[in-house]
Amino acid sequence: MASLMEELISTLSQEKDIYLTLLPIAEEKTKAIVKNDLEKLQEITEREQETVNRINVLERKRDEVITNMGIVLNRKPQELTLTELIRIAEKQPKDRDALSELKEALGTTVKKLSDLNERNNVLIKQSLDMIQFNMNLIQSTRMVQGNNYTKSAGESELGASQTGMFDAKQ
Repeated sequence: MASLMEELISTLSQEKDIYLTLLPIAEEKTKAIVKNDLEKLQEITEREQETVNRINVLERKRDEVITNMGIVLNRKPQELTLTELIRIAEKQPKDRDALSELKEALGTTVKKLSDLNERNNVLIKQSLDMIQFNMNLIQSTRMVQGNNYTKSAGESELGASQTGMFDAKQ
């Protein structure tokens, strides 16, 4: 059990470190969104995906360790939360303290990351709303320009430049 606990602590520590590397990436992403720098945003998204892939590998390893701990303790892996493992490690102060610190650090880091991602989502939504507004404005301007009422208005056809941006019939 001691080696499983050490492996869990090591895995969680590595996860914490990787999550900490995501924080500046998310902040950089915010700046790229605000500047509307799509190339930079693409680069950041690729780096972010690589980091998330590393986290997924560690998550699978953590799940495996928790499953093995469940077998040793004769408990279901779903029951072995960090809080429960801290309680179980009560008689091993070194492990208990390490798990407590990791739980707190991971919680804080994931919360910050979640807040940054939520802010980025709001900024992206606002950007998309602005793009939609501009497209609607351009489309309505073209339609207004095409409404020239003259003697031969019924005979004229609207040119491609005077129609809406999208052809709904296609």
